[in-house]
Amino acid sequence: MKKQRGFTLIEIMITVAIVGILAAVAVPSYSDYITRGRIPDATSGLATRQIRIEQFFQDNRTYLAAPDCVADSSSSTSFNFSCTVQTSVTYTLQALGKNSMLGFTYTLDQNNTKVTSAVPAGWTLPSPNTCWVSKKGGAC
Repeated sequence: MKKQRGFTLIEIMITVAIVGILAAVAVPSYSDYITRGRIPDATSGLATRQIRIEQFFQDNRTYLAAPDCVADSSSSTSFNFSCTVQTSVTYTLQALGKNSMLGFTYTLDQNNTKVTSAVPAGWTLPSPNTCWVSKKGGAC
C-alpha cells in the first residue's frame, strides 16, 4: 500500500476558516489601535500651542495677537489646529480631526479645561466631559 502525502480538502478548508476567524478579530482591533495611536498628535499639539500662547501672555499680558494663535492645517496629517481669542484674557484652542481621524474634536482653553467636543460613531464621550477621550468606551 502506497503512503499518501499532502493535505486533504477538509484540512485545508478548516485551516482557511481558522485564518478567517482570526482575521475577523484582528483587523478591527488593529484599526482601533491605529486610531488610538493618532490621538496624541492632537493632545500634544494643543499642549504645545498652549505653552507658547501662555508664554506670549506672560510677556504681553494679553492673548490678543499671539503669534501661535493661528490656524494650522499642515503640521499634522491627522488634525487641523485653530485658535480663537475671545478677549485679551481668554482663548480656545481646537484640534479638528481630518482624514482617518475625521469626527474627533478636542478643545483646550486658558483655564486648562480639556474637552472632547465630538467623537465619531462607535466612540463615546466621557462623562463628565472634562478630559480628552482616548479609548472607545469614553476613557480618558
